[in-house]
Amino acid sequence: MKIKIYKGTDEIGGSCIELKTKNTTILLDYGTPLQENSTQINITDNINAILISHPHQDHFGEILNIDKTIPIFCAELSKELMNATLVFTGNNLLENQFKLFEAWKSFSIGDFKIIPYLVDHSAVDSYSFLIEADGKKVFYSGDFRANGRKSKLYENMLKNKNLKKVDIMLLEGTMIKRSNNDFPTEISVENKIYEVLKSNDDLSFMIGSSQNIDRIVSAYRACKKANKIFVVDIYTAFILEKLKLVSNSIPNMSWNDVKVIKKFGGNYYEKLQKHKEYFGKFINEVFNNIIEIDEIKANPQKYLLKISPLYIQKVLNFLNLDSANIIYSQWLGYLDEKFSDKKILNIYKKLKEKYNFVYAHTSGHADLPALQKFTTLLKPKKIVPIHTEYKEKFLEYFDNVMILEDNESFDINNDTISNYQANKLNKIFK
Repeated sequence: MKIKIYKGTDEIGGSCIELKTKNTTILLDYGTPLQENSTQINITDNINAILISHPHQDHFGEILNIDKTIPIFCAELSKELMNATLVFTGNNLLENQFKLFEAWKSFSIGDFKIIPYLVDHSAVDSYSFLIEADGKKVFYSGDFRANGRKSKLYENMLKNKNLKKVDIMLLEGTMIKRSNNDFPTEISVENKIYEVLKSNDDLSFMIGSSQNIDRIVSAYRACKKANKIFVVDIYTAFILEKLKLVSNSIPNMSWNDVKVIKKFGGNYYEKLQKHKEYFGKFINEVFNNIIEIDEIKANPQKYLLKISPLYIQKVLNFLNLDSANIIYSQWLGYLDEKFSDKKILNIYKKLKEKYNFVYAHTSGHADLPALQKFTTLLKPKKIVPIHTEYKEKFLEYFDNVMILEDNESFDINNDTISNYQANKLNKIFK
């Protein structure tokens, strides 16, 4: 079995890894890079299938540009959320050939036997994969963490005998030079949101991903404790409806203390009308749970609004409010021009200058202690850094690290791994 990392050894996002046997070739994710200047992937091999670990565009975005007959393996909710992302960003529904898997149930693609493991991540329905072929085992971490509301999934993997002593562990390193010290867990984020909601009588907004369901739950729980109404936009409402596929305990627009804002949603209405068949009965149901802007204007202190940052300033202007709480609940990197366009950055700048701009976020990725615990207990024979900008840092924190480069192919069955790695280290530290 051979490994080729098309993208992921030197950047976060745009993940794409190839596994190949004599008869079968598969890709682990095929994502769109986060950075505009990232080199385009050029895949020339014939691909038998693509596995999608979770519905973030930096892991699935490029499947729009491939032969539609190539099977895409993913979970059911992931497929729904990928389509939702595309529709609400002005794209068409996916036309790929989908094969749906279930958590912890093995399936085969040619020579490969695969077991998907549901993991804790900021994207719901996220998976790691244990992949076997040619007498070797590869574990692909995907994106995962130990600090969310589903941290038990992380603990369960630590005890799983199937995951111990794999030949290669493809391990994400997003947080290798960062920490979660300010907000170590999702509960700490919830507490901060509650603190902000209770601190004054201003209208509050939250900026964050609508598909970060842990964060939506945190915001809702904070509202509940602070006796506030949680108001979402149509996109967020639709995501929460899709979550009914896996849980009836996630807040949604049918709950009395969850409302959907009508005004400033023109683009969303257009999406509903363009894809009536896709949205189905949601189109009618959403308008039964609308809150009018005049209701918010009468008692702004009663509400937390989870809406697009593009509309926050419009709401503030319409309500003629000079004070408000802006809870920024996503990665700080999105405040950098490298990862956001100038229009959004300008909005953030104005909101920070005039209003109570509060940071409250914990990462969707495992921090260094969680990664070290993971590798210490599972004891992989080799660790290959992926989804990281600092692969050489792995050499400081882990044993048995093997550094690969983008577009470099490596034969797992080759008995000269140690010699290969010695030559690689000489090049790195020369």
